[in-house]
Amino acid sequence: MLLFPHAKINLGLNVLARRADGFHDIESVLVPIPLCDVLEAVIAPDLDKNALVYTRSGLTIAGALNDDLCYKAVRRIQQLRALPGLRLHLHKVIPMGAGLGGGSSDAAHTLLMVNRLCGLGLEQSELHAHAIALGSDCAFFLQNEACIARGRGELLGPVGLDLRGLHLVLVNPGLHVSTAEVYRNTVPTGRPWDLSSLLHREQLEEWQATIINTMETYVLDAHPVIADIKTSLLRSGALYAAMTGSGSSVFGLFKTPPKDVVFTHSSRTWTFEL
Repeated sequence: MLLFPHAKINLGLNVLARRADGFHDIESVLVPIPLCDVLEAVIAPDLDKNALVYTRSGLTIAGALNDDLCYKAVRRIQQLRALPGLRLHLHKVIPMGAGLGGGSSDAAHTLLMVNRLCGLGLEQSELHAHAIALGSDCAFFLQNEACIARGRGELLGPVGLDLRGLHLVLVNPGLHVSTAEVYRNTVPTGRPWDLSSLLHREQLEEWQATIINTMETYVLDAHPVIADIKTSLLRSGALYAAMTGSGSSVFGLFKTPPKDVVFTHSSRTWTFEL
C-alpha cells in the first residue's frame, strides 16, 4: 500500500496561553498543501507476528529509528492489536523543522495505512486518539481539508475556506527552527480571535494585517533570512505572506504565478496551484 503524507501551512497562529501541562493553547487555521512524502507498507509473511522492518530514504532524519513517529505509530497499535509482520518505508521529501508538519503527517498516515492494510476496522475516534498521543497536530493529517485548530492543536473544527485557483509559493531556507525554543520565546496574547469571520476569500487582501502568526515576532528577529523571504514574497506581489507554524518555511498566496521572486540567499522553492 502506498500513501502520500501531505504537508500543511498555517493561516494565522495565535499563541493564547501557557498551560499547566507544559503545552500552549493556540488557535490557527491549518491548510493541507500538495507537498508530500511517500509512505509504503506491505505485509511480510516471512516476518514474525508484530515484527517491523522500517527503512527510510530521501532527506536525512536525525535521531534513532525507534524515535521516529512512523515507528512509534506502528508500535502503538501493536500494544492493542496483534499485527502481521510489516515492512514500512518512508521516502522523506518535506523538510524537517520547517513548520510544515511533515513528521506529524507521516505518523497520521502510518496509522491510516496500518488500519487499512491490516483490516483493523479502527473508527475515526480511535485513530484520532492514537494521533493525539503521537503529537499535537497529528490528528489534523487524518483528513485532507482545512480546519480550525484549537487547544494544543488537537481540537479541530470545520472552516469554510476556498483557496482554489490561488497560487502558493512555498520557500524553505534550509534552517531547522526548534519548536520548543520558539514557544519559549513567544509571548502569549491571552486574546482569542474570530478566525472564521476574518478568513473570507473576498477579504484576502486584508489578511496581511489581520491574520497574523504571533511566533513571527521572535523567529524573524532571530533569523533575519526568514524575514527577508517574507519581504521578497510581498514585493513580488503576494496578496498574503506569512511564516508557517514555528518556521522556518514561509509562503505567499498569489492570484497568478509570480514570474520571478528574487531571494538574497540559498533556499528551496515550490509553487503549487491550490
